[in-house]
Formats: sequence, C-alpha cells, structure tokens
Amino acid sequence: MTDLFPSAVPILAEESLNGVPLAERLRPRELSEIVGQDHLTGPEGAIGRMVAAGKLASIILWGPPGTGKTTMARLLADAVGLRFEAVSAVLSGVADLKKLFASAREHALAGQRTLLFVDEIHRFNRSQQDSFLPFVEDGTITLVGATTENPSFELNAALLSRAQVLILHRLDAIALESLLARAEALEQRPLPLTTEARAALIASADGDGRFLLNQVETLFSIAVPEPLTPATLSDLLHRRMPVYDKDREGHYNLISALHKALRGSDPQAALYYLARMLVAGEEPLYVLRRLVRFASEDVGLADPQALLQCLAAKDAYDFLGSPEGELAIVQACLYLATAPKSNATYVAQKSSWKAARDTGSLMPPANILNAPTRLMKDIGYGKGYTYDHDAQDGFSGANFWPDDMKPQTFYTPVERGFEAKIAERIAYWDRLRREKNA
Repeated sequence: MTDLFPSAVPILAEESLNGVPLAERLRPRELSEIVGQDHLTGPEGAIGRMVAAGKLASIILWGPPGTGKTTMARLLADAVGLRFEAVSAVLSGVADLKKLFASAREHALAGQRTLLFVDEIHRFNRSQQDSFLPFVEDGTITLVGATTENPSFELNAALLSRAQVLILHRLDAIALESLLARAEALEQRPLPLTTEARAALIASADGDGRFLLNQVETLFSIAVPEPLTPATLSDLLHRRMPVYDKDREGHYNLISALHKALRGSDPQAALYYLARMLVAGEEPLYVLRRLVRFASEDVGLADPQALLQCLAAKDAYDFLGSPEGELAIVQACLYLATAPKSNATYVAQKSSWKAARDTGSLMPPANILNAPTRLMKDIGYGKGYTYDHDAQDGFSGANFWPDDMKPQTFYTPVERGFEAKIAERIAYWDRLRREKNA
C-alpha cells in the first residue's frame, strides 16, 4: 500500500524521479510531516510519546485507505532504530512468515531488533495471526499491523491483547489542502483550478490523500487552457467511490445510523444514510428488510400502517426495479421517520418469549380447552367456558391463564399514535374484568 505525504522535499534523487508517482515523491521523511494524524504523531500522541521514549510497542494502525499507515510504520522504524521488514497479508503465506521470523531472530541475536510491518493484517486467517504471538512475546519482532477493518471483529483477541490499537482519521479538508499546496510547491506551479473547483477536488477525495494526489498528478499531466470549474473538473476526473464493504464494518455502521435516525424521528438524517448505502451499492432488498423490521420494532401499533407501507415498498421495488423502485424505498423511509414511535410490541415479544421459556409446559385452564371427545368432556375440558360474543358488552372477563401462573403484563401500549386508543381499550376491558370478578 502506498501512503502519503506532505513533504515538498523528494526522498529520491532528482535524476531518478522520472516515472515515480507524485504520491511517492511526496512521501514524508519525518513523522511530523504526516498530515491529519497529529493526535498520534504530536508530542502528546501515543506515537509521539513512544518515539520520545525510544521504545516502540507492537501496534495496530486502524484507519481508512490513504491516511498514512504504511508511511507511519516506515518512519517509526527509523525513529527508534529498528530494522524494517514489510509483508502484505494479501500476497504472503505461512512460508513467507517463517522466513521473516527466522531472519528477525538472526538479527535479534546480533543485537538488531526488527519492526515487522504487516499490511492488510486482517486478511491473515486466525492461525496465521496466532503465528505472530511467540515472536511478539519474546521480543524478536515489534509488530506493526495496518488494517482498514475494525480490529475487534477481524483480529484474534490474543493478538489484540499484545498490541495497542491506534486509530488514524480520514483526512479532513485542511489536511487535504495542505497536500495540494505541497504538490504545487514540488511542481513549482499552481493547479489549473478555480477556487470552487479546488474545493470540489478536495471533496471528491473523500478523505483519501493518496487518491487526491493521483488526481492532482493527472491534472498536472494535461494541458488546460484555462482554470477548470467544478463542472469541467467533473467531466475530466472521477470521484472516489465511498469506502463501503457490504459484509464489513462500514455496512453495519451505516445501517445502524439509519436505524437510529429513524428511531430519533429525523427524516433528513435518515434519508442521508439511506442514500449513502444505496449510492455505495448496497442491495436495496437488504435495506427494505431492515425497514420492515424497524416498522415492527420501533413503530409497531403506534401506526399499524408503517408495516404495510414497508411491504408495499418491497412490492413496488420488486415490480419496478432500480432506479425507479428506489423512490418507494424513500417513501417508506420517510413514513417510518415521521411516524409515532413505540417499541411496546418489541418489549412484549421479548418478555412473553422469556415467560414461555420459564414456565415450560403449563396446561391452559380447562375451561378454554376444546373437547372434541366424550372423554375430554368427562374430565372437564371446556366446562364453564363463556362464549364472549354472547356475553354482555361482548366480553366475558374469563380467566385465560394456566392455573399455576398468575396473569402477566407483557404489552403496555404507549400514549402515542394509534396505541393511545389501544391503551383505552385495554383499560376498559381491565375495568370490566374487575367488575365481573368482584
């Protein structure tokens, strides 16, 4: 993985620069030159403190692409006097690791410790990750792993317990602007952009410095008769696709954000996260499944139409497909965000399921059991049953609970939306039940 790099002073000799990518020519020579990560590299940051002490612990660098993970690892080795070795989990296997460990052990015996940088460390399987443990524990290597995925999900607990996780931030507009300025200083000419196009270029990078510098290199390589506007820039260059893996953390972060924005009755934020998912390529039917779930879990009977709206959106999408059918998904999203909220159905399910597990096989009271045979009638099945439609008010007030179980309250409607009416009905029946059983 190539990282980035604000230094305007090239590392390579001038005569060897032909064909070297701009991002490589701007690679920093000191930790202080890495942009956007001052919370780590500054005097009070974890890396700044390690370097000042001259002692580096094993670490996992977790952050989006193009934020400086590889560069940081290289400069760390130089800063604390460690020998640097690098390996990619995408391209390497157990045999490669064994060779690296053997080499590191030989150098350790000669008094030279090794910083082993493992790019995309989350791509190693569990047993491969475990192979690092003895060499980390005995000090043969100082492990620096880089990952774009949440270490909590992708790395072994044993490995995490022996390494400190440091989080790199996506580069903000200030950090990306500094990269543009460094590139212009290196090229000794300004970018052919209007002020608005410069802002659009920064926004198009989506926090990825390497992507930004690749775009800049394209702009420097072509003849532009006059400064580009946002529109002409868009025609010339492409935007960086959002970071989004359907089976990884970005996926779960966005669906969580959508769910919570809906729950918080914020239709604008809900639409934003819905758009983020669909624009990034999420399967629309997955989003619809989550909306259907939300309709029962967070709206429930406060608005019984919510579930119908979501199911209708699913049918509309099945009928129309993309992109026309996505409008029905938007409609369902807005309906849910603006509907009255109640989790009473969700709470009722949880508590009633627990009661069912706890009470086992209790027999319902005999009066509400069917008696299709004479034997069942003789032993009391159905005896004393009152047909509610024949009772006054269409309500018998009979007991429906097992004899060995006290009546329970699982469902408590809220005083919002349609559930307010349901609450009135339940209160009415409770009053009639007390009067009939007084």
